[in-house]
Amino acid sequence: MNIFRLSGDMLHLISFLVLMYRMRGQRSCRGVSLKSQILFLVVFCCRYLDLFFSFISFYNTMMKIFFISATATIVYWMLTKYRSSYDLDNDKLHGDGSFMGHLPPHGVLGYIILPCFLLALIWNEGYETFEILWAFSIYLEAVAILPQLFMLQKTKEGEAFTLLYIFCVGAYRALYIINWIYRYFTEKHYWQPLVWVSGVVQTLLYADFFYYYWIALRDGAKFQLPG
Repeated sequence: MNIFRLSGDMLHLISFLVLMYRMRGQRSCRGVSLKSQILFLVVFCCRYLDLFFSFISFYNTMMKIFFISATATIVYWMLTKYRSSYDLDNDKLHGDGSFMGHLPPHGVLGYIILPCFLLALIWNEGYETFEILWAFSIYLEAVAILPQLFMLQKTKEGEAFTLLYIFCVGAYRALYIINWIYRYFTEKHYWQPLVWVSGVVQTLLYADFFYYYWIALRDGAKFQLPG
């Protein structure tokens, strides 16, 4: 494991700790997208099915278990103890309440989950069930943050810890891109275009957020999107 991947993993882990600390401390999930958290839970459950039949290392296993359990905990909190603070009105995608929107989880099903699954059936690294679900998880992770970003666009502002969470999730993937470049030049036969394309798309989705987050930090001002 190189320093870029390790740094990315640590940022990813910190993102969970930041969000959970914020929710526990404020006893609120306002500003957090339940749709994005459910999508991330689907991502981890599909990707880490190999926990049942493959062992890579203790570190790898513990990280996988942590990602699944932490995301499941966040979803549970949002559906139970902090449900009253959930901002449903701003956590809606186009299609909610119509056509596919009548089926849970509403617009997410027709506009995010279904396209990712169909793409996984077409472009994958093998037509075994696990390989298709793994590819599906890669595509889904690339766009799972969209409901959270849409929520941010609607409210035009965000709470400090929520913004830090979004930054960490985006930065972790950016570091993974550097990790892939490093591995391409240092490892023979390293070739994963499926992962690379998805990772670049995922990072680009954060570009607008990164820009305004940096502006707010540089100027010591409150984060606010234009419009």
